Amino acid sequence: MNHENELLINTLKAFMDAEIFPYEDEVDAKGEVPIELGRQIEARAKDIGLFAANLPTEIGGGGLGYQAMALMEREYGKTTHALQSWIARPTEILLACEGDQKEQYLLPCVRGEKRELFALTEPEAGSDVMGMKSNAVKDGDDWILNGSKHFISGPVMPDFAIVFAATGEDQTARGPRKRITAFLVDVGLKGFECREGNKCVSYRGYKNFQLSFDNVRLGPTQILGEEGRGLELSGKWLGMGRIWVGATCCGKAERIMNLAIDWAANRKQFGKPIGSFQATGFKLADMSIGLRAADLMVNDAVSRAEVGAMQDADAAMVKVFCSEMLNKVADDTVQIYGGMGLMEELPIQRLWRDSRLERIWDGTSEIQRHIITRSILRPLGA
Repeated sequence: MNHENELLINTLKAFMDAEIFPYEDEVDAKGEVPIELGRQIEARAKDIGLFAANLPTEIGGGGLGYQAMALMEREYGKTTHALQSWIARPTEILLACEGDQKEQYLLPCVRGEKRELFALTEPEAGSDVMGMKSNAVKDGDDWILNGSKHFISGPVMPDFAIVFAATGEDQTARGPRKRITAFLVDVGLKGFECREGNKCVSYRGYKNFQLSFDNVRLGPTQILGEEGRGLELSGKWLGMGRIWVGATCCGKAERIMNLAIDWAANRKQFGKPIGSFQATGFKLADMSIGLRAADLMVNDAVSRAEVGAMQDADAAMVKVFCSEMLNKVADDTVQIYGGMGLMEELPIQRLWRDSRLERIWDGTSEIQRHIITRSILRPLGA
């Protein structure tokens, strides 16, 4: 870690100690972040330069590179998304904004005046993107959007959504393939309903939204990027998103492991610390091995990304390995704590619940393994 990154992480740790960690239990118990608390976190993050740190300086962002962002995401992972997501990192896909779109969508997100949702997943098309039912049909110069999305996460009701919809079909060597386009859709447009969805036991207080579109009329300037190139546009950023998930998993695993180590060193049975028994000590050893390997995988993928050499399979390996490592660490920590690990008075049960979601969102472990398998077999024509 260079000196600049060390200063950055020390600043972030101090911020989280003061502005994030004290509110974890309250948010988990209430199942929501009070709006005044969210706005307080947002304002103070802006004051010290943490807000929109992932976007370029020329548009008002922090301009941090991949290495610095990986370190930050690792620290963010130590807490709940419900709180840390108020320190906004707008999705980089907005960098595809052109002309007036920059003033209407990109720059307000950088300044914290607007919030966006990334709306890809559907009730019948989660992992199967090509099964997408949402569609937009050309009507003169406009597009008429119909369909629905769910499990679209964010800290607060958004101002607009980046919505992916089918706008036609192309013939390819592998058969017909839907042409997917990204649209910028403002909340409040006639026919667009955005409401809070089901409550999740992981990351309580971090909202998920359900979106429905009933003949929503969109102008030609509401296409983000090019018509039919939505998946290529999203894929450019989804890979790094999976790396950030891996980094957050490492941060959370470190926090949980430290709790396990403290308990194993101080909890006594049969007159000795329980960590001195192989059944417990070997769990700690495996945690340490897994975390070291996961950190190295994240660092390797970041190094590849910095020189433009990272592939989809690299990101998939990080996502599946780190999320499953975290789940093992969390589950073993509950076992080390015994019954106390499931008591609400301790943070273990909350961290355990939160950890479980990491194997699902941003592509399940099964989807990541499919991506890896494809990268192995396709070059051989299989």
